[in-house]
Order: sequence, then C-alpha cells, then structure tokens
Amino acid sequence: MEQKVCSLTIRGETKQYPLDTTFQQIADEYQKQFENKIVLVKFQNDLKELSQSVLRDGSLEFVTADQKPGKDTYRRSLTLLMETAAWKLYPNLELLVQHSIGQGYYCEFRHKDAICVPDRKMLSSLKEKMQDFVKADLPIIKYNMNTQDASARFREMGRMDKVRLMRYRRSSRVNVYELQGFPDYYYGYMVPSTGYLEYFDLLLYQNGFMLMFPGKDPKVVAEFSASDKLFNTLNDSAQWGIDMGIRTVGELNDVIASGRIQDMILVQESYMEQKIGDIAETIASDRRKKFVLIAGPSSSGKTTFSHRLSIQMTAHGLKPHPISLDDFYCNREETPLDENGEFDFECLEALDIPLFNQCMTDLLAGKEVTLPVFNFKTGHREYRQKPLKMGPDDVLVIEGIHGLNEKLSYELPKENKYKIYISALTQLNIDDHNNLSTADGRLIRRMVRDARTRNTTARETLARWHSVRRGEEKNIFPYQEEADIMFNSALIYELSVLKLYAEPLLFSIDTTCPEYPEAKRLLKFLDYFLPVPGENIGHNSILREFIGGSCFHV
Repeated sequence: MEQKVCSLTIRGETKQYPLDTTFQQIADEYQKQFENKIVLVKFQNDLKELSQSVLRDGSLEFVTADQKPGKDTYRRSLTLLMETAAWKLYPNLELLVQHSIGQGYYCEFRHKDAICVPDRKMLSSLKEKMQDFVKADLPIIKYNMNTQDASARFREMGRMDKVRLMRYRRSSRVNVYELQGFPDYYYGYMVPSTGYLEYFDLLLYQNGFMLMFPGKDPKVVAEFSASDKLFNTLNDSAQWGIDMGIRTVGELNDVIASGRIQDMILVQESYMEQKIGDIAETIASDRRKKFVLIAGPSSSGKTTFSHRLSIQMTAHGLKPHPISLDDFYCNREETPLDENGEFDFECLEALDIPLFNQCMTDLLAGKEVTLPVFNFKTGHREYRQKPLKMGPDDVLVIEGIHGLNEKLSYELPKENKYKIYISALTQLNIDDHNNLSTADGRLIRRMVRDARTRNTTARETLARWHSVRRGEEKNIFPYQEEADIMFNSALIYELSVLKLYAEPLLFSIDTTCPEYPEAKRLLKFLDYFLPVPGENIGHNSILREFIGGSCFHV
C-alpha cells in the first residue's frame, strides 16, 4: 500500500513528509539552522506543540526559545517540572506559584494553609531532582480528556483549585499534562520532554523561593535582583484577595455565579479609595513635599489615579495642580531618533529636561511661571496657560513615564519630592500553578481603551505591544524600587468586565494575520472568566478610564 504524504512549505521550499510525522521530527531536521532550541511550530499560522503530528498540507514555521511564545512555553513546562519534583520529594506539602517578579516566579510551600519556609538543603534537593529529570529527558505526556473526568481526577487528589476552574469551562474537553505520574492542567503549550529545560535556578527569597528563568539569552539564566517594594505590594494585594475569599479565577467565578459580585465591586473600590486616601494623608503630613511624581507602565490607570489622588489631597487641605510630562517634549525637530531612524518619544532625552528643572525650581522658589502645553499636531510647545505661582498649600502632581528617574528631576531637592509607582498588579492566579500575567491584564485594558478613544484595532494594539513592553523594560521597570510607595491599580473583578469589550475586538482578527496566534491565546485566557456587565461600575473607577464613562473625562 502506498504511504500517504503531506506537502509542507518550510523556509521557502516545499518538502513531503509521511502522514503522522511529528513536528518534533521535522524540527530535529532543521535544528542545526537555528541558534536557539525549537520549542514550538506555527502551522498555517496556528501554534502547535512538537508532539503533534502532520495531518495535512500547509506552511510551517519554527518557534524558538528566544521568541515570546517559546519563552512562555519554556516557563510553563519548567513550572510543571518543578511541581513534579516537589511532589516526588515532599508529597505532604503543597507548592504554590504566587507572583511573577522580574524573570522568575515567587513560589511558596504550604502545609494545611500555613507557610512552610524552605531552607538551603530543601531547595538544593529540589533543584537536584529537577536536574535529574532534565538529564533523563522524560516525556511530558498530553491527554485530551473529558472535562468532567479531568475534574473528577483532580478532586480525588484534593486539587480543588483545578476543580473550581473546570466547573466554569465551556469546552467539554481539556488538555491534561502528566510527568512521572503527576497530572496537571496548564494554560498553554508544553515542550515534549524535560530535556528541553536545562536552564533554570532556584533561589531562597522571603518566605519561599524564586524559580528563575532565562532572560534575553535563552541559554543564560537571568540574575535575580530583589524587588522588596514590588514584592510587598504584590503580597499585600494577594493577602487582601485571600481575605475576600478570592485567590483564583475559579473563586472569582464562584462569587459571580452566586450573585455577590456587586458587593465585591463596592468593597474593592472602597479599599482602593482608602489606599489613595492614605497616600494623600502621607503627602499632606509633610508640607515639604511639593512635587508628587507618578510613573508606571502602559495602561496602569495613571490619569484616573492622579485625579483621585488630587481629590483626596484637596480634602486634606492641599491645592494640587496636575502636570503632564508630555508637555515638556522637545520640539519635533529636536526629538532624538531611534535605531530605525524614527522619532523616539519614549526615551528620556525626548523631554526638555533643562526646561523642566528650570520651571520646577522657579516654582519652588516662589516665582510666577507659565508652563508649556505641547501641541501634538504641530510638534511644538506653546505657552497659553495662566501663570502659576505656588503658595504654602500648592503641590504639583506630575505624571509621566520618567517620573521616578532621578535624571529627570536632578535639580529638585529630594525632601521636596514624593515618588509613586503605579501598576496593575493583579492579585489573581488562574489556579495554584498557573500564573496570571499582569502584562496581559494591561494589554487587554489598552486594547479596549484604544478601540474606544483612538479607533485603533485590536490587531494594531497587539502589533505595537512588543515595542511598548520594550520601552517599559528600559524606561520604567529599572526605577520602580526608587518609588516612595507603590500603588496597585488592578481590580480583582476587572477582567470579567473587560471580557465583554475585548472579545469582539479579538474575534475580528483574521486567521491569516501575524497577530492571530496572540489573539487566540487571549481569547482562551478570557474564556476562564464569567462575564460581569460594566453598568454598575462607579464613574470614578480606574476601570472607567478604559471602558468609558469616567467622570474625569479621560
């Protein structure tokens, strides 16, 4: 009998392979042409695991460990490796993946809801067991199971986080991965075997440890730089979620399904207002603070936060004046160019730093100053505001991506500055082992806002996101620990609201577009959440900055 074959277009040439050839076999054939390990393939613009087989004709691309889908796959697979090793060594302990910090995950051991703090010996044993599994190149087995059967299996193991998550899955089937007899559910793709996972490290930190991943170079584990302020902010938010009985997406869905979500929205907003009020009280208690500098990554809600903080400061007897660093942009012809010869509006040098410092020092000295307004249509600064003169109760609330960088405000005395870092640091995880990316939450916020305010398609937002993230890594994240305080703008319920706005935008992306695989991933991500209508969200909520209807006209 003649063997059936498929025609695949790979790197500009068409080759034939026997039907049911695995993508791993094809990847092995081409691996020598790539500097980094192939961990996935893109077949007909759809991501596929290497363990899958060729079933029809089509075009094939390789995804390596230095590309975003490859990095995500590596992290996910390494998490399964860690969980399996911990299960083998410490079967009476529960290992939770808590927060993403830098290029790693913060993890904790628990025993009956109490933290079990690891020591060096314990962590060394875990790392050695993981390395043994890597050397053995053990297969990661994938099962496509009936959702109810998978849920029953996890219930038998006492894994109620999985049971709760699967209760709300619309799909009748789920993928369960198994390593060395340890089954788990993961959001996304996996490598075919443990031999792909040789680059990692485990480091003691706080009451747990960090699982460290490779950085830009997929063959070099990233160095860990302790971010204690960020950790404490994440931990406080996570603890508040635990106090509310909402630590995972499944628990959030329980609240929605039981009709208690409106109360939770009110409690969350009250908690956030209290936090903003505490910051305003701190500023008001030290009348030397004249410059409140606010910075954070894209879609953190900086504008709404600035307005709400100003209101709270007013209630404490201060007179806040909002200032945007964008108004201190250099005139267009003076704007630096990036490596592609295009205007680089995100670099520090795009701002007229001497002018900013001159204006601020003059105001601090009690002089009357006319501040610029940048005209984005003409690309030039204009002076059409009323002059400003600061009195004893006046405070400038300055918002912009470089606010925490001392090079921006080098002439201003430190005792006169109060720096705030704001970001949407979600307190939820999908379940005990699936980290919920804060960047994904901000991306969905931005997509919804851009479609509403700028008529930007979801495809365009996704296409630009890599550049946005690159700018954040360069201009914002390195300075976050210099903040006097960090504010978490994430709302525990927000993705359930954003889901209703984001899904139609993502469905509009055609399957042939380069952004389709990312759109498909985000649609699967949003599918975990039960929807919540946005009608009853307060008009001063940070979420209104993205879905519309804000009383601050943002």
